[in-house]
Amino acid sequence: MKDPRDIIIAPVVSEKSYALIERGVYTFKVHPSASKPEIHDAVQAIWGVKVVKVNTLNRVGKKTRARKSNRTGSKPDSKRAIVTLAAGEDIPLFEN
Repeated sequence: MKDPRDIIIAPVVSEKSYALIERGVYTFKVHPSASKPEIHDAVQAIWGVKVVKVNTLNRVGKKTRARKSNRTGSKPDSKRAIVTLAAGEDIPLFEN
């Protein structure tokens, strides 16, 4: 089994993810090869909370273009996981 800290890379910081936190739904950047059961087990192992549901989405990197030359490239692809916790559970991500 993989280390849980290798599966969960970072929390997603955005207005939409902050609005979901109030409903007990957290968004994380995860390893591209991580499966839903691995993400479920990693969140439970790291924070000790009960996970109800895990949704994943693969995001394709944006295409980029250099200004002076005609070269094109792309940003890296990423994978996100939207994790729903049981009622009354929370993860202390950004508390002081």
